[in-house]
Amino acid sequence: MAPPASPIPPIVLTIAGSDSGGGAGIQADLKTFAFHRVHGTSALTCVTAQNTLGVTRVEALPPEAVLAQVEAIIQDMTVQAVKTGMLLNQGIMLAVAELAQELAFKNLVVDPVMVSRAGVQLIGDDAIETLRDRLLPLATIATPNRYEAQILTGIAIHDLAGMKAAAQQMHQLGPKAVLIKGGGMTGALRGVDVWFDGTRLEVLQTECVDTPHTHGTGCTLSAAIVANLALGDDLLTATLKAKNYVTQALGYALNIGQGQGPVGHFFPLLVPSTVP
Repeated sequence: MAPPASPIPPIVLTIAGSDSGGGAGIQADLKTFAFHRVHGTSALTCVTAQNTLGVTRVEALPPEAVLAQVEAIIQDMTVQAVKTGMLLNQGIMLAVAELAQELAFKNLVVDPVMVSRAGVQLIGDDAIETLRDRLLPLATIATPNRYEAQILTGIAIHDLAGMKAAAQQMHQLGPKAVLIKGGGMTGALRGVDVWFDGTRLEVLQTECVDTPHTHGTGCTLSAAIVANLALGDDLLTATLKAKNYVTQALGYALNIGQGQGPVGHFFPLLVPSTVP
């Protein structure tokens, strides 16, 4: 007797880079999608050689190869939500922005991966300009960290007032909502995020998990937002659920390798006594 047919889950797409260490990028996104029971598809923009100690090499794919991946998925499947992560250079950034506009991506989550949480710029100024002018206006929500928000708005962020001002300023660039992430803040503001959608200005705070193993939190958060949007949640609810998921995953962060480990994306499967 044949097994009963499985329900078809929502389909989501991530356009981002590969992290060979498995903690961030495409790998983090796909783990997050699986946790939320949505089917994850992917388009690689670049391949990195990295581990818990850092990145040693980055190879960009041609923009045409990135577009071919996206087009192959879109032609065959109905995608309910899309996220962008590391787009790396202006050529890829422009190609993705043009395709997103042409296909009218709904539920587009833009994680503007351009500056590390430590403040190191990861992409060129021309790519940042393209991100600001061409991709952000198409976004359902943008999720910059402190340093990315500073560059995109020109507002120095040192406190909660700065985060709020940057969220409001960044909203004027076109996204329907903005989430300024506070993972790079210090003291009481560590992990405090600011949300603005043109009407509501909210300070979002969950339990602060004290762990050095936070690799991939930004990718994981935006991927969880995408998954929740595909499952039918409204934008703020999707964001709150995503933030809660990341907090729980941080509670099971993996002390693997010799450096900064990743969050525990699949924490329900981890028995507390066996978690490294």
